[in-house]
Amino acid sequence: MTKESISLSFGTDGIRGVANLELSPELVMTIGRAVARVIPADRIAVGRDSRRSSTMLQAAVSAGITSEGADVYDLGVFTTPGVAWYCETQGIPGVVISASHNPFKDNGVKVFATGGLKLNEAVEKSIEEEIEGCIRGTKRKPRPASGHAVGRIIPVDGAEEGYLDHLIGSLDGRSLGNLAVVVDCANGSAWKAFPEAFKRAGADVVAVGCSPDGININENCGSTHPEMLAEEVVSMGAHIGLAVDGDGDRLVAVTGSGRIVDGDELIALFALDMLERGCLAGQTVVVSVMSNLGLINLLKDRGIRVRETMVGDRYILEELDRLGLSIGGEQSGHIIFRSMATTGDGILTALMLADLVTRSGKTLEELTTGLLKRVPQVLMNVMAPDPDAVLSMPAAIEALHEVEEMLDGAGRVLVRASGTEPLVRIMVECDDEHFAGELAGKLAGRLERVSTLSMLSPSSSK
Repeated sequence: MTKESISLSFGTDGIRGVANLELSPELVMTIGRAVARVIPADRIAVGRDSRRSSTMLQAAVSAGITSEGADVYDLGVFTTPGVAWYCETQGIPGVVISASHNPFKDNGVKVFATGGLKLNEAVEKSIEEEIEGCIRGTKRKPRPASGHAVGRIIPVDGAEEGYLDHLIGSLDGRSLGNLAVVVDCANGSAWKAFPEAFKRAGADVVAVGCSPDGININENCGSTHPEMLAEEVVSMGAHIGLAVDGDGDRLVAVTGSGRIVDGDELIALFALDMLERGCLAGQTVVVSVMSNLGLINLLKDRGIRVRETMVGDRYILEELDRLGLSIGGEQSGHIIFRSMATTGDGILTALMLADLVTRSGKTLEELTTGLLKRVPQVLMNVMAPDPDAVLSMPAAIEALHEVEEMLDGAGRVLVRASGTEPLVRIMVECDDEHFAGELAGKLAGRLERVSTLSMLSPSSSK
């Protein structure tokens, strides 16, 4: 793919852009065609989130798939991990129309390989090449399907019931009775399944963020904005708060006092619990390079080995499968329980956390207080239409090297292109929070100037 067609490239979690502009119905129909050509299957599951544009784009991708002769199993509004679960049970590939935690104006196309697995890079590249070839007219089109060969769109009944059974089955018959829970569904695709799963598990449930209107997905709610949830938990005197994002694949928790518990703390809790119960495969946990150094130090101090990957739950999953491990995740709240899922599942993670709290006889507050000694970590974002081009420019490389020299081995600096938004993400980590903030700000300022230069002089990025 060329840099000019960046919106056609897979990021860390699918192809994303502004719906009906960068991600037009025509483009999404072409993506559907490409998926059907590259991944051989006579059936492909398709689900969507609650955005206004999702019905339009689901229709487009379904048209592309059926035009290639494959049937579409239409799951309607369904979480991303729910679609992955369905693909696994049916042994088929799948597509999800969702932009996850992004604002409602954005949308995206996520693709699962047969069995609900994330695509590997080779398959992603083949799909990208097929898309670009179709758009540029450089790909020889196969004979169009016609007559009986045209695919059908078949609505699926009962998929959510099956998914709920799968979720409840993860508790092995244990109840969450007497646990007062507030769940935040982000006005997204989990708005029915999330509270229903906890009700069936026996918890006392209050649900917020479960009135999707097509434009309020992730709006001041969900895992990226857990402040409302924290207020609800405190005002209601609940034991725990649990928030997913717009497509239900990540989780952030809140203690009874309203303190936010992110993915790093959750991974620490799960890993230590699994170690104690003798079910932590290889006594090893997989995390991304964004995980706080405090988590890595804690796990190693407790005799748990740590494997680090690039950002993206695809890389977490690959490492889990390569080494036969049981759990891995990211600071953002993507956590994979490999024996139960092929991808991060926010509802499953929430149930596992509630179960851990119930079994322990302690509150989440008690379990997490003093658990993780964080190394100060400052995160900043820089807007960049083409983040990869910005990071490849000499001035950006020089700025990064200067900050690394100023840290002098006493911390970490990570700069990367966002895989889901037009941003350069900056992370600086060291014991002195003020110094980390100073360095992050310095680097952000330099990269902003580089980004501006790249927009004014496109040729400068070549």
